[in-house]
Amino acid sequence: MFQGETAISVDDKGRLAIPTAYRDQVAQACGNRLVLTYNPFEQGCLWIFPQPEWERVRDQVNALPSVKAVHRALQMKLVGAAAQVEPDGAGRILLPASQRAAAGIEKRAVLLGMGNKFELWSEQAHLAKIRQTIGEDEVSEDMAGLRL
Repeated sequence: MFQGETAISVDDKGRLAIPTAYRDQVAQACGNRLVLTYNPFEQGCLWIFPQPEWERVRDQVNALPSVKAVHRALQMKLVGAAAQVEPDGAGRILLPASQRAAAGIEKRAVLLGMGNKFELWSEQAHLAKIRQTIGEDEVSEDMAGLRL
């Protein structure tokens, strides 16, 4: 279970270091085999899955009938763009240049542990998202039952 927010630096080669607090969890969850892909729902964000969790998501997405354009778009953004990455000896993973560019990730990023996966946000997109509040009219029935 991944959770927490970490400011991350991306080096000139497009590598970022997995925070030491997560390295053992990543090794146990997937033997250091991670999959990086687009977040199809939010701009400025990539998803990083442990391999077993990725396979579950991939299979669900690929099972959608491709006759619908929205299904094909989801398949393209998730499965078509998926890149397998493994931390090197220094715990760094290489972010594909095309994905960095599409998400606007440059020198600074934010890594969020989101339970079954990580979200990697551009610093600007993360700041903009965090500054947005959830309005009363946006609260779903599921959210209304939460005891926060």
